Amino acid sequence: MRTMTRVMIQPSYGKPATRRHWADTLDTPVQFREPPYLDTLTPDDRAALSETHPDGQARFWGATDKHDKRLDTLGPGDVVLLTGQRHVRAIGWVGAILRNHAFARALWTPDPRDCLWSNVYSLQEYRATWIPYERIWALPGFTPGDYFMGLRLLDEVKSGVVLRGLGL
Repeated sequence: MRTMTRVMIQPSYGKPATRRHWADTLDTPVQFREPPYLDTLTPDDRAALSETHPDGQARFWGATDKHDKRLDTLGPGDVVLLTGQRHVRAIGWVGAILRNHAFARALWTPDPRDCLWSNVYSLQEYRATWIPYERIWALPGFTPGDYFMGLRLLDEVKSGVVLRGLGL
């Protein structure tokens, strides 16, 4: 059983399509009990989302299937640093975690040539921020010039450093 809050750093504001996804599911909460979302959720998904977000709305982000193993170790309450433009643009606390291709397609209507997101997670709490990478780089164990390319699930030591260093 895990007792430590994990931190995941996830690039999420790079390409124009990704910025549109941000606008669709982070800037504005999604009403997941309404079409087209409701029809794509399994009964277990609906139950998990309703338990975590009883008002029927949540902010969502996700990852492609190449990150399945990392997302399998993520849990409710873990922290996600959503990055872009050399800044942590938002901090979120994980709510429900789903593996649902149809729901991901309904959320983001990806270009068929792009990778399809299969992992979707809701955020129980979400804070817009503008924290420069230099603030993370200054923490013990981080390297100046690391632009956090690709999803990164931090180990317990680095997670603790980030949580304390950012006052979370």
